[in-house]
Amino acid sequence: MPKRWIVRAPTAAAIGILGAFSVTHSMAFLMRSSNAAAAHQLAPYDGRITALAAAFRADPEATSRDRSEADVLARLALQQDPTTIVAASTLGLNAQIKGQDKIARQAFGYAEALSRRDIQTQLWAIEDAVQRNDVAGALKHYDTALRVTPSLAEMLFPVLASASNDPEIRVPLIKTLLAKPAWSEAFIVHVAAAKGVDPRSIAQMLMSIARAGGNIPDAAQANMVARLTSAGLPTDAWNYYASIRSGVDRRMSRDPRFAIQTDNPTAFDWTVLQSTGVSSSLQRTGSQGIFDFAAPAMIGGRLLQQTQLLPPGIYRLVGHSTGIDQAENSRPYWLLSCQEGREIGRISVPSSDRAKGRFEGMFTVPQGCPVQVLTLVAQPSETVRGLSGQFDYVQLTPVNGIVDAGAAK
Repeated sequence: MPKRWIVRAPTAAAIGILGAFSVTHSMAFLMRSSNAAAAHQLAPYDGRITALAAAFRADPEATSRDRSEADVLARLALQQDPTTIVAASTLGLNAQIKGQDKIARQAFGYAEALSRRDIQTQLWAIEDAVQRNDVAGALKHYDTALRVTPSLAEMLFPVLASASNDPEIRVPLIKTLLAKPAWSEAFIVHVAAAKGVDPRSIAQMLMSIARAGGNIPDAAQANMVARLTSAGLPTDAWNYYASIRSGVDRRMSRDPRFAIQTDNPTAFDWTVLQSTGVSSSLQRTGSQGIFDFAAPAMIGGRLLQQTQLLPPGIYRLVGHSTGIDQAENSRPYWLLSCQEGREIGRISVPSSDRAKGRFEGMFTVPQGCPVQVLTLVAQPSETVRGLSGQFDYVQLTPVNGIVDAGAAK
């Protein structure tokens, strides 16, 4: 036998062994999530795979024996790889189930020291802090969990929203939100609309945040007004609205020149209604705005509305239009109705070439109608060109009010 084979034969054997080892480890690594126990049999020396096998043994249906075996595997995993977070959290979870709180805190504390990005560790830390009445600690771990895994908001936001009913939690929660973590605005939008939470307390919380310089998204403001209104608290809804829109007066409609334009209007702002086949929008013109609309022939519907809280009495609607040229039975009209649907009255809008586009009319708000809705309605037009036009001023005021009705163009 040539001498070169005496040297190469052991080398070839070593290469074969290494190759088999590599293939076996690769298979174990691929199987680690779907079958951790089998993966551990293939690679019992890999701390990461051993840790997954331990976690697999400690599933929610695990028996006491299963958990004891899981602890053995978890300790082995940490011997093989001291940075294996899954092994530490498995030891912590098993200790918690056994009522060994001190051991659980040590294990989860070690896991968090390795990485703050482990979700199981953060969720346990939240629960542990709550049980110890450590509000600041719980909020800290909420913050960490939501920063690391934003998708946890679906699970954590409802719990945090419900907890905000408690004044002892609400105050530190406000402090946390004022620090502007990445999830703060999404949570504010959520809690403003959350059911099962006292809307008055949430409104107070949002106003406290705003007074301290925090940002309240438009969507949250609209949600808050809607939530208070749907809870049968129109006065509270108005008080919250007045805190975000300075200078408003419940005895008259608001924003007569359509200057406030937002994708998330509150019920007390002008709200564009979408009717099939009708084009309608609020548009900016300098520092003010206009309401523009167009409908094809024989198509009508509700175009624009604003909720009112007018006391009983007589009110004058004054406005200015451009581009409206229709027969009397096809002209748009302004409708004032009680919230439950009872109609108070209608004011037809004449063609814009009359009185230079100015129009006015009177409504009488009766007793027993605390909430009203002012709506612009388009009637179907028989002309081929359909109906179109613009409004650049509309306001409803009491007849003895302080606003000059002649302010319209």
